[in-house]
Amino acid sequence: MICLVTERRRLSGGDLAGQVRDAVDLGIDLIHVRERDLEAGALAALVASLLVITKGTATRLVVNDRLDVALACGADGVQLRGDSIPVAAARRLAPSGFLVGRSVHGVSEAIAAADADYLVAGTVFPSASKAAGTPLLGVEGLRAIVRCGRSTGAGDRRRQRGEDRRAGGRRRRGVRGHRTVPAVTP
Repeated sequence: MICLVTERRRLSGGDLAGQVRDAVDLGIDLIHVRERDLEAGALAALVASLLVITKGTATRLVVNDRLDVALACGADGVQLRGDSIPVAAARRLAPSGFLVGRSVHGVSEAIAAADADYLVAGTVFPSASKAAGTPLLGVEGLRAIVRCGRSTGAGDRRRQRGEDRRAGGRRRRGVRGHRTVPAVTP
């Protein structure tokens, strides 16, 4: 699974709709709308406009930690932060087929999120999208989370995070997907 994480303020030219169109054309599996600075109304308007682009395609769109916005707009799912509501609580409110992902930063968090459809594990490598000094999982931490998923039987439903410049070795590490911030530029 390849996931594009949006961050319009870092996007040259600011054409997020163009970036999403390009991602859909390239067959990106998942678009994670991660625009944490937007209030609910502005975020809902943005999500609704992006859903017009992804509708009828294989690309699914999830909203970062705003279950209310995701549900109100008819998004394909929500990506819950590590400190957000439990996955089970989101499932109680969501329709059948709604994706619920969880961000995790270690094995204990991955075990606690065994009911998620997928995981984003990170941060594995230093990244411009994270502040300097952000604790890193590293390859061994990622490997431990992958093993955890296999032992709980949940590994096939999950994706783990890597950075785009290191994507080539992700299969050797047991990773089922890849997330980039940003992956595609118009």
